[in-house]
Amino acid sequence: MPVPHQEVAAADADAAQPMEVVAQTEVASTAESQPVEDLLTLRFTWTIENFIQFNVKKQYSEVFVVGGFKWRMLIFPKGNNVDYFSMYLDVADSTNLPYGWSRYAQFSLAVVNQIQPNYTLRKDAQHQFNARESDWGFTSFMPLSELYDPSRGYLVNYTVVVEAEVSFRRMVDYWAHDSKKETGYVGLKNQGATCYMNSLLQTLYHIPYFRKAVYHMPTTENDMPSGSIPLALQSLFYKLQYSDSTVATKELTKSFGWDTYDSFMQHDVQELNRVLCEKLRIK
Repeated sequence: MPVPHQEVAAADADAAQPMEVVAQTEVASTAESQPVEDLLTLRFTWTIENFIQFNVKKQYSEVFVVGGFKWRMLIFPKGNNVDYFSMYLDVADSTNLPYGWSRYAQFSLAVVNQIQPNYTLRKDAQHQFNARESDWGFTSFMPLSELYDPSRGYLVNYTVVVEAEVSFRRMVDYWAHDSKKETGYVGLKNQGATCYMNSLLQTLYHIPYFRKAVYHMPTTENDMPSGSIPLALQSLFYKLQYSDSTVATKELTKSFGWDTYDSFMQHDVQELNRVLCEKLRIK
């Protein structure tokens, strides 16, 4: 049954609100997918026949999938305790999802005008769906007097057509992301506050002449990367070029004489560039 704060006045017709969910009832519908790179969008159309003969308080659409998640529409043909048609977007499998789940979606709900499509009534919303608010929409979507008036074009041959257009941004699992496979490059691990250094090192690495000069700097087999800036930089560049995973910078910072405390201190990137190049020139 509805939660208390969902009984809103007509003045709140444009405000999206939640509505408690119950078991699913399936009704015939169609869906057309419109993927756009990382923003997945799908328009779901629900054609509801014999609309005026509904004796139930609320009705669910069949389930449709966007971004690998299950959704459905929820309507109140006679209004959710108001004299307005009420309509929501609902997470279809919310009761089966793991504890603490949540997902964000942008969406619009519409009642299609079957006589004059330009008069289709559409409202936009966005919501962070979770276990407490597994549905979201409009308690006062449109006056029942307009919906049930055949001359308005929303109810034709006892049929009402509603739509839900859901946009869901695909979440990237950065732990599973294969940078080498996707881009051909790998990044540098941040030791704490070394992002300024990482950006400088990767910029220098991508200068072919500089990278070649680093590879040709003289080193000996007795050198240790942690004690030799040229060898540490050669090793770092080699790993950036051939490694399949992110590269650590600890050997290089040790060759600077830095300890853990220095790694958590912000430094000026231009000053670091000057000092690094000066030390490489001297070596």
